[in-house]
Amino acid sequence: MKVHTDLASFQGVPRPVLTTGTFDGVHLGHRTILHRLKELAKREEGESVLFTFHPHPRMVLFPNDNDLKLLSTQREKIAQLEAAGVDHLLVIPFSRTFSRMKALEYVRDVLVGALNVHAVVIGYDHRFGRNREGDMALLRQLGEAYDFLVEEIPAQEIDHVKVSSTKIRTALQAGDVHLANDLLGYAFSFTGVVVKGDQRGRAIGFPTANIALVDPLKLVPGNGVYAVEVEVRGEHFRGMMNIGVRPTVEERTEPVIEVHLFDMDRDLYGEPVTVTLRHRLRNEMRFDGLDALKQQLALDRTAAMQALSA
Repeated sequence: MKVHTDLASFQGVPRPVLTTGTFDGVHLGHRTILHRLKELAKREEGESVLFTFHPHPRMVLFPNDNDLKLLSTQREKIAQLEAAGVDHLLVIPFSRTFSRMKALEYVRDVLVGALNVHAVVIGYDHRFGRNREGDMALLRQLGEAYDFLVEEIPAQEIDHVKVSSTKIRTALQAGDVHLANDLLGYAFSFTGVVVKGDQRGRAIGFPTANIALVDPLKLVPGNGVYAVEVEVRGEHFRGMMNIGVRPTVEERTEPVIEVHLFDMDRDLYGEPVTVTLRHRLRNEMRFDGLDALKQQLALDRTAAMQALSA
């Protein structure tokens, strides 16, 4: 997959067949669109193109909205789209000026003028242009006027998948790992760096790696204890993870991410790690002292190993 970062670099692409959107998570609904995109590109003897934006439009249009959390970092999204078989990824900076472009200007100046689009594949409910004024009917009219094909993915085909990035975020925030992974079509993961903690876990026989996320916009699942798989520089380990405020030892205002790796006895400070969620074991709980916590952690470890072996 070739990645383009501005309109000027998008040159010499034969018969571009294009779709557009943020594609956060590249979930099953997105893959329905990408499958049709590749089918049409093959039929038209062209090349598939995903046209998207960075940063996320909400960050530009609502800069004071701090609630935005993404399923995919930019690096993750690129890897997911490449795995999906897209020929070209066009990522342009999103700006207020771009958001104010009228629907006609967008089609005439960007899709036709800059990209020389041959065909557009789009969901039935797609809107575009300033104030979302453009719809499928207008796109079809402009396709006839500027000589490009428009292929609509109908409601029944997209709704059959019943997937949205919002639904997946809600599931993860509720700790519903199985639903989120089913809707994504793969297991949700995040990448971070191991930072120094207070080493209380080591004192009770359950040393943990405290993880700071690489991308602050990456969604953190809801508080609780999870069975996870962890990659450390190509090595794979099983473990359990707690996300929460640690009410037994030192309640915090912001959740921390701590992972206890099975069969791992070396320090990982400064190491990049990728954590993949497999199962949610229980809610975060307050215990009457460290002994009670230690007993529960032993039960959690057994439950996590069973869940990961199933």
